[in-house]
Amino acid sequence: MKISAAILASTIACVNAFAPVQHASRVTNLAMGAGNTEPVDPTMNGIDDNLGYEAFDPTAGDTPAVARNNHGGVWVQQRARPRRNRKSPGIRAMVRENIVTPANFIYPLFIHDEDFNQDIASMPGCQRHSLPSMLKEVGEALELGVKSFVLFPKVDDTLKTNLACEAYNPEGIVHRAIRMIKAEYPEAIVVTDVALDPYSNQGHDGVVENGVILNDITINQLCKQAVSQARAGCDIVAPSDMQDGRVKAIRDALDSEGFTNVSILSYTAKYASAYYGPFRDALDSHPGFGDKKTYQQDPANGREALIEAALDAAEGADMLMVKPGMPYLDVIRRLKDNSNLPIAAYHVSGEYAMLKAACERGWLNEKDVVLETLTCFKRAGADIILTYYAKQAAQWMKDDGIF
Repeated sequence: MKISAAILASTIACVNAFAPVQHASRVTNLAMGAGNTEPVDPTMNGIDDNLGYEAFDPTAGDTPAVARNNHGGVWVQQRARPRRNRKSPGIRAMVRENIVTPANFIYPLFIHDEDFNQDIASMPGCQRHSLPSMLKEVGEALELGVKSFVLFPKVDDTLKTNLACEAYNPEGIVHRAIRMIKAEYPEAIVVTDVALDPYSNQGHDGVVENGVILNDITINQLCKQAVSQARAGCDIVAPSDMQDGRVKAIRDALDSEGFTNVSILSYTAKYASAYYGPFRDALDSHPGFGDKKTYQQDPANGREALIEAALDAAEGADMLMVKPGMPYLDVIRRLKDNSNLPIAAYHVSGEYAMLKAACERGWLNEKDVVLETLTCFKRAGADIILTYYAKQAAQWMKDDGIF
């Protein structure tokens, strides 16, 4: 809601008319738990007498920059003091506008058909999980309040084809993973990626012919994939392919098979970004040729995201996603301001890797910078945050007694 300058000024004046002025002698800085403990003379009289040079006195002259209050203390005649709402942890918590909880997270999990876990070198702390390890990870995250998970498979090269038929194999790795999670943790929310690139021998999100990604033929395959995932028991399908019209087709496919309660989290504004490299390492799904600029959005465009959002909403999407996250906070805000649907932000692999690299070198405090980053998504307008830090952030929140 926008408030005119006149109304805002009037409101501030009314509020401040009832704000008591605190005596300087009684002021205590509740935010400071350490530092100087020697009293500071509020009058500031004589403090510059022995400097050996003449210092400017802000309280002197006909138009002093700083006045004096009834007790002789220096006084900036400022009624509105925003710092009053920051003066203690309790007050800061009371007026905090945005709060991130583990329930806001979707935890991406990489899985493969092996009996061991494999570290992902470009994503320290992340692994390709065996299915038993995935199940253990889900259980531990649920204990910390993380309720939602999205699965990304590393598929054996021998199963990859241009038509990506393995994407809808009911005995494929994703389908088995869904059934395992739902059998052990029925309360878990399972999200599935709807795209062909993990299953494609071309490394693209769609079917390829003569270097062109075939929009409608790709959607035909995506509908099969989404329905097969719904049959396996997923709660939400998340088409990340960026083909035109795929949300409507997937919604119709799901509904026609009786899956009217399966939600669609659409990758609405997925940009052709340089931040996806580590993710493609994790899935071994780098493009086999060229790039993805003919179907993913141009990073230079912001208004274009509103076109995609309007289409996805009209076609039946339940939630809209922006990917990447941090470099596109403005796009998150645009979607939030122009749609009544929940907005998701994907804190992508490149963003994760940059934070990890800086923290490993001691340049940043990992806990502080991660929690700040996640709060930035919420402040920009994200209701949902996909982040590889989901479990770790939830543990930090628990340790701090937040949740």
